[in-house]
Amino acid sequence: MALTGIQIFKMTPKKNCKECGCPTCMAFSMKVAQGAMDISACPHMSEDALAQLSEATAPPMKTIKIGTGEHEYSLGGETVLYRHEKTFVSETRYAASVCSCMDDATVDAKLAAVADVDYDRIGEHMYTELVYVNYAKDTDASKYVEIVKKAAATGRTLVLGCKCPETAKAALEVCKDGKPVLNGADASNYEEMNKIATEAGVVLGVSGANLDELYDTTAALEKLGNKNLVLDVTMGTVKETFEAAVAVRRAAIKDGDRTCGYPSIVNVAALTEDKAMREALAALFTMKYGSIVVVGDMDYAMALPLYGLRQNLFTDPQKPMKVAPGIYPLNGADENSICLTTVDFALTYFLVSGELERSGVPCNLLISDAGGLSVLTAWAAGKLSSTSVSKFITEEVEGKIKSRKLIIPGKVAVLKGDIEAKLPGWEVIVAPLEAVQLVKFLKDMQANGQL
Repeated sequence: MALTGIQIFKMTPKKNCKECGCPTCMAFSMKVAQGAMDISACPHMSEDALAQLSEATAPPMKTIKIGTGEHEYSLGGETVLYRHEKTFVSETRYAASVCSCMDDATVDAKLAAVADVDYDRIGEHMYTELVYVNYAKDTDASKYVEIVKKAAATGRTLVLGCKCPETAKAALEVCKDGKPVLNGADASNYEEMNKIATEAGVVLGVSGANLDELYDTTAALEKLGNKNLVLDVTMGTVKETFEAAVAVRRAAIKDGDRTCGYPSIVNVAALTEDKAMREALAALFTMKYGSIVVVGDMDYAMALPLYGLRQNLFTDPQKPMKVAPGIYPLNGADENSICLTTVDFALTYFLVSGELERSGVPCNLLISDAGGLSVLTAWAAGKLSSTSVSKFITEEVEGKIKSRKLIIPGKVAVLKGDIEAKLPGWEVIVAPLEAVQLVKFLKDMQANGQL
């Protein structure tokens, strides 16, 4: 059961030192109770109190880390069933898959295709993060190890789908430094798999023929001292898998059952061979509630809507998406290129910058701090004004840019006169109302020699 702020406060040192960033220990305790701060932020908490409170205030779903370096990912750590209640924490990660039942040419082609999806969307790098390497029963163990070597060479974090202890041990020898997931424990082998995963220092995936078996096996692993787990909730059918994914999350969040409080794996590639259905299921289990979703093959047709859904779902609804204020040169712009300005709301920035890039006209896009709001909202809130624009240009732009032509958003044309009054020597031009009109607008200006 979650502790109240008063219960937490009783265990604090009551120094009111402010080193945690809060004015008092009571304020700190209330934030910890709300989940807004971690108890470890207090530098003076006794070890005994820290041990007690860390367990009591930990998220109902444990945070598990996989991979290393730039390919290290956090899974789990969730505190709510629905995003609007607070926020979702750790993004779903997608895995392409290969299997020891495939011939060498097919394996090589699938692994080569892993790097095909690679693009940026609203400031986030989108690519296939994981590779699931499945060991098919009665196939050659040495072939599986070779496939694991090839998969590790892609630089992606691996998930080893292998229930044979000997084969799993051999596979880990060639990839354990990359901190993969060993997804191979079940009711028949969990003791051996636990020993192998623990010795290798990797996360252990647990599966079961049904939800009861999955729960019992997880509980048995916890008794052995292993809480570095993920739960493979993939069952025989889509319906059973969906029920299992939701039941595990609900038991952890609503019922406080720590045995269910682990990230989950959903292998949609094992549920259907139909590509369109795989994409639909990947979207479903991104929402309900896969931490790792194995999609089989990932291409742009699948990635563009799927990563867009994930980005929308895992954006904190309490925080606006912003880009950093600054000067963004586009199309090879230099200090003499014309300037445009807009707000720091990420969606506005990427829509505008995309159209500017499409025009091919060299220009400098100036982004000032508008609180992460859209153009009209920022203007109405006083975050986008002649004062804020002129101040930013005076302090951050004039010393770096020689051009004295500035294009402002068409929806705030009313600011033109005030900006010109506050920026002597600058010519202020009003852009069209919609970003999509910028291409023709700039090309026409270029043709007329206005740039």
